[in-house]
Amino acid sequence: MDVFIHWAGFLGAWLLVAGPLFQAAIELRDEDLDREQFERVKGEVPQQQPVSRWWWLLPPVAYYKGRQRNNAYQKAMMAALPTETREQFVGFMNKANGWFTVAAGAFLIALKETWELAELYELAVAVYIVAVIVVSGVVVGSTVARLTHADKILHIDDPGYAAARRAERAALVEKHRTEQGKPPRPQRTKSKSPAADA
Repeated sequence: MDVFIHWAGFLGAWLLVAGPLFQAAIELRDEDLDREQFERVKGEVPQQQPVSRWWWLLPPVAYYKGRQRNNAYQKAMMAALPTETREQFVGFMNKANGWFTVAAGAFLIALKETWELAELYELAVAVYIVAVIVVSGVVVGSTVARLTHADKILHIDDPGYAAARRAERAALVEKHRTEQGKPPRPQRTKSKSPAADA
């Protein structure tokens, strides 16, 4: 009976992590945010200069200066947004913080239950750490897989939807790389095998 209780606590704790993560992903994905307005304002508000690397000789000071610049940029962004868009953003952040708090609390309980299960079987700490990493990956992967499956069902009549989403994500990645001053990624080309040419 003791083994059953430990396994029940372990599975229940990880389900408590998976549930809020999945619910958060659904609710935040469906949240009505005017992303075009954010992108427009982001282009208009000047970026803050990064903190000089010399400040990292005194990490607390560098962190403080970085936070100040980040807060100043956020205030400028919020001031440039219309009231309705600001309300959308605040609602989104409140939901995100709420779900994050629930998931974080459940994760801490899952850590405890996993530890107790590892103690029951007298497993090494390294095994415990690997188990936490693997189960965390399964929980996150499950959420991603369920959302992807739901998207496929919703867009079953549009065969080009998945390719369009991949292209959209790739364009966003390249845009962020350009904004950060990084060179564009080289285009992948399918290489022909020598057997194909023969």
